[in-house]
Amino acid sequence: MRRTLAIVMLLLAVPLTAGAAEPPALARARMLYNAGNFEGAIDAAAVAERQPQSADVAALVSARAHLERYRQHADAADLTAAREALGMVRAGVLTPRDQVDLLIGLGQSLYLGEIYGAAAELFDTALNRPVALESRDRLLLLDWWATALDREAQTRASDHRAKVFERIAERMEAELRRDPGSAPANYWLAAAARGMGDIDRAWDAAVAGWVRSRLSLASADALRTDLDRLVTQALIAERARVRPAREQADATKTLTAEWELVKQQWK
Repeated sequence: MRRTLAIVMLLLAVPLTAGAAEPPALARARMLYNAGNFEGAIDAAAVAERQPQSADVAALVSARAHLERYRQHADAADLTAAREALGMVRAGVLTPRDQVDLLIGLGQSLYLGEIYGAAAELFDTALNRPVALESRDRLLLLDWWATALDREAQTRASDHRAKVFERIAERMEAELRRDPGSAPANYWLAAAARGMGDIDRAWDAAVAGWVRSRLSLASADALRTDLDRLVTQALIAERARVRPAREQADATKTLTAEWELVKQQWK
């Protein structure tokens, strides 16, 4: 199921600066990356890599830029270049924040290479590092983590998928206790409940997520689009399907009306 949040909330920012003495070429590479100019970031990073004091961070910025180019154009050369650049980075010389960014880059390279379970493990490590990420970046990383596990679940036998979704649900419950307006947590709690086979809870979580969406207006529209798609394309049919065959058509109409009422009452 194609998700709005995964489309519009994908790019995590590279830290803007690691210190006052950062070389100009590296600062320019960071700036260009954050502006979405990945070709320019790669060129600037190549200059910074020639300076020993900035070579490792520059390789990291270059790798992240190649990953974004791969995501845009699916050119295998970019994914290969990203892996090579990540392999050049010495984690021990990075700042704690850049170490988190290295973990994110490694996770993204695995994710884009369709090694989803390992990618989720790296995103989990990054989420649990004792470095305060910007709120937006933490939300993006949380969404990457859950999306990677969701993709991993699809590769497993049906009797093993529930454990993966249970892991997602437990984390999203904790995230919602910390931040009730979290768009990824509100969406993924409902999606994970569905993945576990608990369709009634998935419905309740979707309704609650719709209501809670207004706690974070910046992401409310995208979250509501995702929840509406989850309910109308999956949950209504799945809830109706548990009824006797002769009642399913009426159940579908009733559930559709119920969902529409929720949307009207909580605009």
